Formats: sequence, C-alpha cells, structure tokens
Amino acid sequence: MNESNTYQMLTDTALSVAGLTAYIQELLELDTQLRQVWVMGEVSSANHHRSGLFFTLQEPDGSATIRCVVWNSQLEKLVQMPQRGEQILVLGSIRMYPKRGEYQLTVWQGFPAGEGLQALRYRQLRSRLEAEGLFDADRKRPLPRHPQIIAVVSSPQAAAWGDIQRTLNQRYPGLRVLLSPATVQGELAPGSIASAIARVEADHRAEVLILARGGGASEDLACFNDERVVRAISQCSIPVITGIGHERDESLADLVADVRTSTPTAAAEIVVPELASLYAEHRYRVERVKAAMVEQMAQEIEGINQLRSRLYRLPLERQLKEDWQSLQWLRKRLVQATLQQGDRAQQRCELLRQKLGTLDPQKVLQRGYAVLKKEDGAIARSSSELAPGEEAVVQLAQGQVKVQITEILE
Repeated sequence: MNESNTYQMLTDTALSVAGLTAYIQELLELDTQLRQVWVMGEVSSANHHRSGLFFTLQEPDGSATIRCVVWNSQLEKLVQMPQRGEQILVLGSIRMYPKRGEYQLTVWQGFPAGEGLQALRYRQLRSRLEAEGLFDADRKRPLPRHPQIIAVVSSPQAAAWGDIQRTLNQRYPGLRVLLSPATVQGELAPGSIASAIARVEADHRAEVLILARGGGASEDLACFNDERVVRAISQCSIPVITGIGHERDESLADLVADVRTSTPTAAAEIVVPELASLYAEHRYRVERVKAAMVEQMAQEIEGINQLRSRLYRLPLERQLKEDWQSLQWLRKRLVQATLQQGDRAQQRCELLRQKLGTLDPQKVLQRGYAVLKKEDGAIARSSSELAPGEEAVVQLAQGQVKVQITEILE
C-alpha cells in the first residue's frame, strides 16, 4: 500500500473535532449515573456573573477539580451558598459544552459538609432559641454582691476546677464552694452538664452557679452548643456565669448565661469581690464619714460661737426693752389707724343722712309745698290731668283739705 492510499484510508476513518466532541457529549449526558450525581468538595473559587454563579470544586489536596455553575433561577433555592474555602455537598448533572470542549456540573442544590454542616446546625438552633427570647438582655439577672455559697459545674479532674478554687481562696477566704461534677467533653457531656445543673437546683443552697471548662478545640467545646445545656441554663433559678475558656467564638451557653467570661479564672474573679479591696473601700468610707462629721461639728461650733458673741454684745434686758418699745409703737399706730377709720365712717354716715333728708317728701311739705291728689288717690302732676267740677284732696304739712275744681288756669 503506497503512501497515498494510506493517507486516504486515514482520512476516511478519522473523526472531526465536532464528531469527537458530540460522541463524548453523548457518553456524558446520556449516562444515567451522571444525570443526577452528588459531589462533595472544597470551593476553590466562586464568581458571580449575569447568568449565574460559577465556581470550582476541588479535592482538599488539589489533586482534582471540576467546574460548576448555578443558574440564577436556582440560586435562591440553595441551602448553602458556595463560598471560597468551605466544603459543600452539591447535587447536579454533567453537561458538555462543544465550543469549549469542556464539561461542567450544573448544580441544583447545595448543602454544607463537614464543619459547614455543623455551622448550619449551629445557626439554625441559635435562630430558634433567639426567637424564643432565651438570649434577651432583659432576662439577664444581676449577680449577688456577696454570695456565701457558690456552685461550680465542671470536671473534677479539669484544670478549670483547680483554677476556680485557687482564685476564690485568694479573693474571698472562707467562701463555701460546692462542686457538681460533670463530663465537659464528648457525646455524653450535654446530658451530664444538664444533670449537674439540675443537682444544684435540687440542693437549694447555692446563690450563683459557675459553668466552667478550660480551652480546647472547637469540637471539644461542641457540648456547650447543645440545646439541652442551653435550656438547663435558661431554666436555672439562680444566676449562671460561664467561663468556658475560648475567646474566638461565643457558645450558645455563653449567650443564655446571665454573665459570660472568657476563662474559669475570670468567672471566679467576677463572682466575688476581692476581700482586700472590700476592706480598703470600707476604710475609705469610714474616713470619709469621720471627715464629714468633723467638718459638720466645726460648722456647728462656729455657729454657736457667733450666737454667743451676739448675746454678749446685746444684753438681754436691753433687747427686751427695745422689743417693748417696738410693741408700744405698733400699738399706738394701730389705735390711731382705728380712730381715723371710725371718723371717716361717721362722716360718711352723716353725709348720707343729709342726702336722705333732702329726698323726704314730708320735709318738702314743711317748707310750704302741697300735694294735690285726684279722687283715685293718684298725684296730679299736670293741670291737663284735671277737669272743672272734679273733687281733689290737698295734702299739707299738717292735715289734708278736700276741694272742688272750679276753674283751670293755663
């Protein structure tokens, strides 16, 4: 076979780029295993575009990657949004894109995986408890100022219990501390902590409770995010202080507690005052009270001395004489005012009496005037009211005269 024949045979049997791509696309998209596939990996990149979210999943060691896309119509349906650096479990199907010669995973749903799943459960539980009001500030109770009995829920073997005892002995010697032992790590820890708090409740002696554990990894502290522990703290009848020994995040136990501290030692420091500080404060208050009493006494003595000096400068007999003269002067003014008021009243009465006399009809008649009354007794005020032949009565100052009108003069 010559070279031309060989070339012609290869040309006849070779696949085109489009043909090979179509063959691969058919293999991928018609495979029932790849139409609905679950894939878990770490999000190495994520970019939003107008059509959707494009991201890449990879193995934690970077040994394999796959391109993924979530179209905009599906974004709001995702339980977990892909974010760089987080592990995620996605459901989707394989699709081939011939123009680029690439395949990618079209994602319908996403869920957190690994630590992300725990974070989701934490957020859901926190939201539910927060909606119930368990974290409200108005539920927080004040700590007793000078508790005499304190309960501690912790592991007897833990360093936290030793730290609390040592701190309390240094700050407030003679304080009574009750230990309610509990497991503070592992699967049995939530139930153990809840039971330890219940024992403190049933004992009825402690005035405040400390829930303590030293530091550790996040998985070691997971028991303090358990709902049983949170509800046990919320239902406790005495104030609860947490000293769980982690600075980075707050546990749900911290949120529901009345007071949250970062370490067991800090919890012991806040639960009781330092005796030496109390003594110093007491001495300071005593000194302030003494200084105030001395100052007040000095002011009173100064006032007494001033009064004594005034008495020495003004003998008592002289003071009485001046007061008597003042009273006599006031009496004289009162008598004068009374007499003047009486004189003015008498003058007014006399004036009114004179005015009344001028208005008396009898006085008018005594001056020579007369009153003419008609037959009906009415006083005639005008000649037009009379007629010749009528009889009338004339009222004089002394007696009356009956007359007959004979003529009316104009």
